[in-house]
Amino acid sequence: MAELNISERQVGDVTVLDMDGKITIGEGSVALRTAIRRLLEESKKKILLNLAKVGYIDSSGIGELVSSYTAINNAGGQLKLLNLTQKLQDLLTITKLLTVFDVYDGEEEALGTFK
Repeated sequence: MAELNISERQVGDVTVLDMDGKITIGEGSVALRTAIRRLLEESKKKILLNLAKVGYIDSSGIGELVSSYTAINNAGGQLKLLNLTQKLQDLLTITKLLTVFDVYDGEEEALGTFK
């Protein structure tokens, strides 16, 4: 069983990635990187990461989130985060990354913020 399962769906022109598992060094962060890079190659630049079922994220996973955010921004796109767990919210607060990412609790609200 992979550490991280990612399912993809389109809502209008926004690609929602529903993630389930852990984003950690190795398979988890590679799965995220691969998914994001593929979307960018397909010119899908509005990406919403649904993290509701992500139970754990390590420093490598945080690094991958930042790297993905940078890659998408450089391509003229937008990356937003949805449904952070309390643990993940605390982690992003401690690392001061909560101020970098657009974070939402509701999918409708998040989808409405893409330009």
